[in-house]
Amino acid sequence: MQLTRITTAVALLLGTLVAAAQGTASVEGTVTLPKPPSQVKINPRYAAQAGALLPPEPPTAVVFLEGAPLPADDKPATNVVQVAQKGMQFGPGLIAVRKGTRVEFPNGDDFYHNVFSYSKAKRFDLGRFLKDEKPAAVTFDQPGVVKLYCEIHEHMRGSVVVLDTPYFVKSDTNGVYRLTGLPAGQFKLKAWIDDKISFEQPVELKPGAASRVNFPGSP
Repeated sequence: MQLTRITTAVALLLGTLVAAAQGTASVEGTVTLPKPPSQVKINPRYAAQAGALLPPEPPTAVVFLEGAPLPADDKPATNVVQVAQKGMQFGPGLIAVRKGTRVEFPNGDDFYHNVFSYSKAKRFDLGRFLKDEKPAAVTFDQPGVVKLYCEIHEHMRGSVVVLDTPYFVKSDTNGVYRLTGLPAGQFKLKAWIDDKISFEQPVELKPGAASRVNFPGSP
């Protein structure tokens, strides 16, 4: 744990030096995260699969800058990312992507899975599929939060935060985050944890300087 904190501190310091050298702004801080979820209980009808159940992921947050102009060289998202289904959990359980990103949902278990969402930002249903089957990738083309579910295993939950900005990052499990390469100006900085917990604060970014913003409040 001590080594992890030292490594994080060194990374934050290096990021500050790089931002200063490039004349861009940066912001760092911590997000107060809820307690890790307790072990989930699966439906008794899946008792034969119980040995494959992994513990839920610890909470993290998506931190993003709202209202900032796009870079002059900004290009549409063309990358592909993966959210696996392994141990009857989505992994990662929370991701943030640019609008236009394609997401694949490989099955890492030895039984059927399914992925669907009824969220306004993206409605889809990939049907049931096994490990050696490859469902179609989903393109997330509208900003918003997309909740993921498995029709077979009702305890499975995941979230895709779709953003229309390149200025975002996912915190670590201690709530530590850092955003670099930001434009100068006055904007809103937001932190999204889940449907019930989110924060926002105004932030003034200055060229070559590192700001600090903690959520829910800066001491």
